[in-house]
Amino acid sequence: MNDSQAQGPVYRERESHHIQTPVSVGEWMITILLMAIPIVNIIMLFIWAFSGNINISKANWAKATLIWWLIIAVVYALLFILLGSFFAGLTHMNW
Repeated sequence: MNDSQAQGPVYRERESHHIQTPVSVGEWMITILLMAIPIVNIIMLFIWAFSGNINISKANWAKATLIWWLIIAVVYALLFILLGSFFAGLTHMNW
């Protein structure tokens, strides 16, 4: 057995411990800062949500945020279609 095989479980244990530990205040500060940057925020949400080496709390938060953004996008699309068809109908009415 070589050294890399002997240290494999220890490395995995440390890695899973890192994933389980709470997210620090400093890391949340950086997260909030990145969420304020357009385009970067979307990319980072996908990375945090679907990457395997991210803290579980942050990954769950990113997934929930993406789900809320999807719900909001669907609601806006429905409102746009509804209001668009309403105003289109008003412009074609014969007074």
